[in-house]
Amino acid sequence: MSLAVLKSRALAGMEAPEVNVEVHLANGLPSFTIVGLPDTEVKESRDRVRAALQNCGFDMPARRITANLAPADLPKESGRFDLPIALGILAASGQLPGEQLHAYEFAGELSLSGQLRAIRGALAMTFAMQRSKSGSPRAFILPHANADEAALVAHASIYPAHSLLEVCAHFAARDQRTALQRHQPSLLAPHFSYPDFAEVQGQQHARRALEVAAAGGHNVLMVGPPGAGKTMLASRFPGILPPMSDEEALEAAAVHSLCGSFKVENWKRRPYRAPHQTASGVALVGGGHLPRPGEISLAHCGVLFLDEIAEFDRRVLDVLRQPMESGLISISRAARQAEFPARFQLIAAMNPCPCGYLGHASGRCRCTPDAVLRYHGRLSGPLLDRIDLQLEVAAMPPGLLGAKAAAGESTAAIAARVAAAFALQLARQGKANHRLANDEIAAHCQLDTAGEQLLHGAMLRLHWSARTYHRVLRVARSIADLAGSATIAQAHVAEAIQYRRVLRAA
Repeated sequence: MSLAVLKSRALAGMEAPEVNVEVHLANGLPSFTIVGLPDTEVKESRDRVRAALQNCGFDMPARRITANLAPADLPKESGRFDLPIALGILAASGQLPGEQLHAYEFAGELSLSGQLRAIRGALAMTFAMQRSKSGSPRAFILPHANADEAALVAHASIYPAHSLLEVCAHFAARDQRTALQRHQPSLLAPHFSYPDFAEVQGQQHARRALEVAAAGGHNVLMVGPPGAGKTMLASRFPGILPPMSDEEALEAAAVHSLCGSFKVENWKRRPYRAPHQTASGVALVGGGHLPRPGEISLAHCGVLFLDEIAEFDRRVLDVLRQPMESGLISISRAARQAEFPARFQLIAAMNPCPCGYLGHASGRCRCTPDAVLRYHGRLSGPLLDRIDLQLEVAAMPPGLLGAKAAAGESTAAIAARVAAAFALQLARQGKANHRLANDEIAAHCQLDTAGEQLLHGAMLRLHWSARTYHRVLRVARSIADLAGSATIAQAHVAEAIQYRRVLRAA
């Protein structure tokens, strides 16, 4: 047989469309051609495959070899096609039995010695294989380094291999000892820990605000002088978030798998991303010639911490506005479109003025009022409108620091209250408070008479937009849930209002 057809997968955003790897041997001068819109990484597989076959003891046919990656209009990238191309050459030249190849899908990058290296997107590829409706379900042969990741997909048949020789032995096996063994997924349980809130001394107001934010999934902006503890508070915030569900964990793992950064030991650990102020818009939201997820997608189901947010380029910050509302980011290029999930929780920190010491007890600030306004103006009004809690983090007095200072409440204690409040939300509306639509707010955010009067008065005096009004209602709902109250009382509304008065939208 001079033709062999194998199955593999490409990556297109979060999707993994099926690719037919067709290898044909023909008479003529020896050559090796790969067609089907291959990227540079795929074209270079010719040299990797040739060296791997020779170092594994196989014959490289001295014939005209054509490898077609179909469909031809789908771009192909990375070295994941090395393994199916090598197996196709062996099957087409009669060095490997090809009767069972149709029952498998293949992916793996080959080293020159024939060893299999890890690939990106193994989880997304396994998802797509399981959802495929083309005939009977297939098994997946891939590098051993990706086995635990791919096995997160329930009921998937995963056969990991260390080398090309192991894969070939599997199809040539006459007994079970030389065949690949199906990977048995281990029972995954979280084995990680977060920094403890007990290490934070003082800052009761900020701690309370972060508890409210964790309970309802709200965005937070902390404003305070250098050294007040903003970064310390933010780094401990993921530890008080509700535990990740299996669906959330799989979604977050799939995004990290696309970048090759997923680690099984971080299963069900809330992502925490803290990009530098020099990050570009593409780095933040994703993009590139072949679209890749950015920081907001890598923070999916977790926390995006923007320290010194006023130092980011304003145009970069404004690209966050749409995904903060929709939880998705759509990236469009001339020939490619991709959509990535981006349901993150924004925790931002900034100084009150350019020097950082406005209102400090030391009186060191010499910033003019115009300089302060320009500094605050780096955050646009529409972006501030989407940040639910805006709070001041004051400098700590010496008396509240040191060995004799009282220890703060632990992360475990705060997380227990947050989990109880989140359970109320799931039972009532099936989602977190920050995701309530406007029509759902009327049904689930019932105010008492005094609370309604207070909120309407605040909207008139502070000139709030309708979006801000609804966001304050959602925050008040979270405060009421922490208190175990079915109705939003005046005290809950008052606390929600005072979280909106640090900065004015510019």
